Order: sequence, then structure tokens, then C-alpha cells
Amino acid sequence: MRDYMKFYIDGAWVDPIAPKSLDVINPANEEVCGHISIGAAADVDVAAKAARKAFATWSTTTREERLDVMQRIVEEYQKRYGDMADAITEEMGAPASLAQRAQAAMGVAHFQTAIAILKDYKFEEDRGPTRIVKEPIGVCGMITPWNWPVNQIACKVAPALATGCTIILKPSEVAPFSGYIFAEILHAAGVPAGVFNLINGDGPGVGAAISSHPEVDMVSFTGSTRAGIEVAKAAAPTVKRVAQELGGKSPNIILDDADFKSAVGGGIKHVMTNSGQSCNAPTRMLVPGKRMDEVIQIAKATAESITVGDPKGNAQMGPVVSEVQWNKIQGLIQKGIDEGATLVTGGVGRPEGLDKGYFVKPTVFANVTNEMTIAKEEIFGPVVSILGYDTVDEAIEVGNDTEYGLAAYVSGTDQAAVRAVASKLRAGQVSINGGGGDLMAPFGGYKMSGNGREWGDFGFTEFLEVKAVLGYTPKVAAE
Repeated sequence: MRDYMKFYIDGAWVDPIAPKSLDVINPANEEVCGHISIGAAADVDVAAKAARKAFATWSTTTREERLDVMQRIVEEYQKRYGDMADAITEEMGAPASLAQRAQAAMGVAHFQTAIAILKDYKFEEDRGPTRIVKEPIGVCGMITPWNWPVNQIACKVAPALATGCTIILKPSEVAPFSGYIFAEILHAAGVPAGVFNLINGDGPGVGAAISSHPEVDMVSFTGSTRAGIEVAKAAAPTVKRVAQELGGKSPNIILDDADFKSAVGGGIKHVMTNSGQSCNAPTRMLVPGKRMDEVIQIAKATAESITVGDPKGNAQMGPVVSEVQWNKIQGLIQKGIDEGATLVTGGVGRPEGLDKGYFVKPTVFANVTNEMTIAKEEIFGPVVSILGYDTVDEAIEVGNDTEYGLAAYVSGTDQAAVRAVASKLRAGQVSINGGGGDLMAPFGGYKMSGNGREWGDFGFTEFLEVKAVLGYTPKVAAE
């Protein structure tokens, strides 16, 4: 049983101002596995003042000083790597193998990437007589989700620290253990007091307080589009910058000349990874209508080969994170059946042999139209919708016919044709023939998938203000 009842503020573990606890549920067995304290606006105020005080000195540190601190964070993270992976499995149900090789790995990878960028990053440049200076934006509020918990923490915290900002983090209250361990890592690494602060809590109590606080200069939020809108509203009166990485309903266009076994099978496996709880998952598979029967056979075999069960064992897919999410997914699966989509495999209820835990059957629908609910709403579970198309232009049109624009996928053997399709898709990240895994590539979305970009040097930009110093280099007087 984990009891994380303190907050990390101004370099110390402190009690909440008004004690209030929350049970944390293990999604694999529906049992209480820990407790956290739930904060409030008063706690945010204390953290904001500490972060503002620390900003005065942290913002003036040298590149070398920040590199030294960040390298120590990497070293301390490596010591706690196993603890981090175990916590992620327990708090949100990621299979142990996924937690080890991907979930926990991304946390340290973002810091290593930020270190590499910081070594040569240009904070100043001259353009004629004007010097352009990039300066830290200030105190940054960070609100992170439960689906890739430490990945989303690290991809925000690393560039913020690298650019000289100070931080108030609210990790998800649904999966808070990894965030707590992350704070312990930064404390052990000797991050100066007030530079990094952590407050557990929910959106209305802590998220809204961070978003609206006048001492917070920017907010970086990852989560649902609905919650992102509320963050933006709360931030508006103080005219602070808001960077958002929100929902997705990503198209996966498989062209007629693609290797269907690889492209269809890979697309199904991609969605099922992390129990479908990835905002960039390729959940709308678009295939030539004339080959629908072939696609169904591949998709069915692939989905039914995926083992579901105890995430601490050898299962390929664990549970979804909570009862709320399980009920939502079940309702949308039923909606797909009711609206006439062909249920290829899966369906409502738990997989056979699992009568406890928030487990969902790997589910595939075929003959879906883009007007159906399952093609429009972000399900955030292991559910794939297969849509048929007659022409490539139609596939592109349907692919773009969504309020989201986070990611898109294209497969085919004609590289020029694949690139042409990719150029017409309105998404922040387009993956060609399974390409991916680039930590330097910007990540973020078009339309209601958010604004701003994370990862790599683009992630630095979110935490910097730009100053133009006119006349920095005086003109040489004419002789």
C-alpha cells in the first residue's frame, strides 16, 4: 500500500493546508492500492510563491549549471527506473513489459534529449543591429494525464528546466504514483528549492487554481479536449500562454499497394498497445472497399491473438485505467453495434476468464461510416473502426473529416504516392509506413487536438519568451 500524503513545495515534503485524502485504485483488481492527498487553491498559492521566488535565481543560471542539474536527474532516474516501471503498472495497468521498455523509458529519454539540445541551443542571435533574445517565460503550471504518466511529465519538465523556468506540477490523481517518484528523483538530484513543485489534486480543485493563478505565466496541459477548453477559459483572464495536447481520432490510410498483412496487422496492434489509451492511436483504419473482406480476416486474426490479463504477468494488454473509462468504452462499443457497424471481434463485457478488473476485449468494427459515433468520438480504448473507400481522394477527405488533427498514418509501397497523401492530411504528425520513435520530432495537433508543440527543440519554444533588443549593435557612423 502506497501512502503519498505530502506535497513537494519549495524543496520540502509538506502537509496539505486542508487535509483531504483520495483512494487510488489498481485497475487490474479494482482494489485500493494507495492514498494521496487532494490539494486546493491555497496549496497552489504557496507553490506559486515558492516558484516565483526561485525563478529569480534559476532563470539566471548558466547553461552549464542547468546541464549539471539535468544530468544528475538522469543519474537518479536510472537508480529508480525499476520503481518507476512498477508504479506505472500498478497505477494504470500498463503491462510490465510495456512499462519497462516504453513507459518508464520515455521519462529518462526526454531528459537525455533535452540535455543534447541544451548543449548547443541558441538563446541569442543578432539580426543586423537587433539582438533577438530567448528568455524563460517564468513560472509554468503543468497538468498531466494518466495514460503515459511519466512521459507527459518529462516532456514538459525537461525543456522547462533546460530553459530556466520554474514549475508547479499536477499529475493525474488517477495515476499519481509515478509523479510522486519523479518528485523524489528531482529532490535526490538536488534541484534547487522552489524550482520544481508538486501538488496532487483534481481538475476543479488544483488544475483550475494553477490555470487561473496570476503568478503562473504559462500552462502546459495534456488531456481531453473538454478539459483543455476549461483550462483555457480559466487562464484567459490572466492572458497567460496555454499549450495544449488534447484528443485525437487518427486516420490510418492503407493504400491498395500496401503490404496488407503488415499494415493492417500493425495498425491493429498499435491501437491495442497501452489498451488503446494513446491520444495518437490510429483508431480509424481506411482501406480500399473492394478489399474489405481480406482486411477483416487479417484484423480479426490479429486482434484475437492479443492476450489480455494481469499486467504483472505476460499479457500483452492490461486493463483500462478506471471504472469510469471502462463504462465509457462499453457504452461506445454498444453504440457501434446499435448503429449497424459489423462487429468483427470483441464486443461488450470483459474478456473470457476475467471477472474482475477493468479489462476490455480487443474490439474491431468493420463497414463503419464516418457518421457513426465510433468513427467520430475518441473512445480511448482498444477499439478499431475500419472504413472502406473507393478512391484515394475519398480516403483523404474522410481522414480529414474530424474535429481532431493530432496524428495520421499512411501505408503503401509507392513512396511518392504515400508522401502525396501525407502532405494532404491535416495533422500535426503523420507517420509513413510505420515510421516513428523520433524524440526530436515535434508532437502536437491541429484543430481541436490542441496548440503548441512538445518534444525536441520545438518543446523548448513553449517555455521561452522572445525579446528584441533594438540598436544592440550600433551602426558605424559614415566617414
